[in-house]
Amino acid sequence: MSQIKKGAILSYLSIFLTILIALLYTPVMIRLLGQSEYGLYAMIGSLAAYFSILDLGLGNAIIRYTSRNRAIGNKEAESKLNGMFLLLYSIIGFLTVIVGIIFYNTIDNIFAAGLTASELEKAKIMVIILTINFALSFPLAVFGSIMQAYERFVVFKLIEIGRSLASPIIILPLLFLGYGSVAMVVITTIVNISCLLFNLIYCFRYLKISFYFGKIDTQLLKEILGYSFFVFLGVIVDQIYWNTDQFILGAIFGTVPVAVYAIAMQFITLYKKFSTSISSLFLPRASIMVANNSSNEEITNNMIKFGRIQYIIMAYILSGFVLFGRPFINAWAGSDYDNAYFITLFIMIPLTIPLFQNFGISILYAKNMQKFRSVILILIAVLNIVITIPLVKNFGSIGAAIATAISLTLGNTIIMNMYYHLKVGINMLRFWKSILLMSLPVVASLCIGFGIMYMINSNNLILMPFNIIMYSVIFMFLMWYFGFNIYEKELITSIIKRFQKIVLRK
Repeated sequence: MSQIKKGAILSYLSIFLTILIALLYTPVMIRLLGQSEYGLYAMIGSLAAYFSILDLGLGNAIIRYTSRNRAIGNKEAESKLNGMFLLLYSIIGFLTVIVGIIFYNTIDNIFAAGLTASELEKAKIMVIILTINFALSFPLAVFGSIMQAYERFVVFKLIEIGRSLASPIIILPLLFLGYGSVAMVVITTIVNISCLLFNLIYCFRYLKISFYFGKIDTQLLKEILGYSFFVFLGVIVDQIYWNTDQFILGAIFGTVPVAVYAIAMQFITLYKKFSTSISSLFLPRASIMVANNSSNEEITNNMIKFGRIQYIIMAYILSGFVLFGRPFINAWAGSDYDNAYFITLFIMIPLTIPLFQNFGISILYAKNMQKFRSVILILIAVLNIVITIPLVKNFGSIGAAIATAISLTLGNTIIMNMYYHLKVGINMLRFWKSILLMSLPVVASLCIGFGIMYMINSNNLILMPFNIIMYSVIFMFLMWYFGFNIYEKELITSIIKRFQKIVLRK
């Protein structure tokens, strides 16, 4: 089995473990920490996400340019490239220290209204630890990117899986002993740096890489920075959408609403993973179609084909969350986190549309038309910040979710659908006609699901698995007879037959 196939399998394993850890580890952690302490930890976690912006999108560039040098066998150019990237990331690491010092000295002014004196002291300690973490992580991250460029996906993914498992395994006993959020940040930092040092040792020992720190090729540097710029814009948009709200909530109201919002963000993150695990397979197909000068009609057909498949998955998860999300959150996290259900719904519903239109993004990259999307989304992200502050002041954490929902609807749905239709050449009217017809059995199954929840106690956790299974059967029955087309029925049938062969072989 190739490194790519093994890496793909490990990627799905990583997703499964992420979900499993979130479901098992999080409820124990938030109960041991308490709502206020968990909110403080989540708020500082949102700060950590902002440190990651300093990457500037260069990690993707390392993989691309190192792979290119490997393909032509130019070891000298590769050595110079390694040296240039290590130097760039060392400078970024130094800038991280400066940013950390600035934030440490202004944290009192930013969070004075929201945090207690004790929480401010803990926040300062965690900022120091995070600054050290990222200052070391940036130059060490070069080696992980080199491993990916050398297609050592198995080792790289195993390290990632090990990192995701090690932190909760080490942290849980400490939480039971009474340690709090500061200890969690310390352990996370130690695990992270340890994994990055392993990557460094692996690169020198097995890949035999070398570094040359001579004169920098300014032309190549300009090319790399130009390539990284729009990746960088995408990172900024992600941070504004998914981390700024917690920062603003902490500054205005303190740690408790941050804790509730952080729980909602866990569900949003898992929801996105179900889509992106499929969408990563679209770019090669889109690139081939564009290279072969496929007609707009052929591209539209594929947009509908892949969009419907993703819609089936996202509609099932969304409708299931509408029915069972609230009692699950109250049992899983506690009744103090009830608002997390509404926050999740406010964001999940408008987020669903761009998630099942991921093939369109692949077409943009294949046609080199992604610049418009990057610029529009960064403008919408800024708008998100502007409207979040007054909405948070008036409606609290729900207001932050409403602001994100408005931004997603305006940028990712209305503007991007117009762009797909008018500029890219995808017939979005035909696309939406297909999706809306497919939505009829979804709505019908949801109505029946509400009837089931009304007749059977929806808050009874013992009965919840039975209710979910019953709803799943109803959903698939209605979709099979009133939603699926011939291709989708054949796809499901082939998956079932393949599964049967594996079972019978055993």
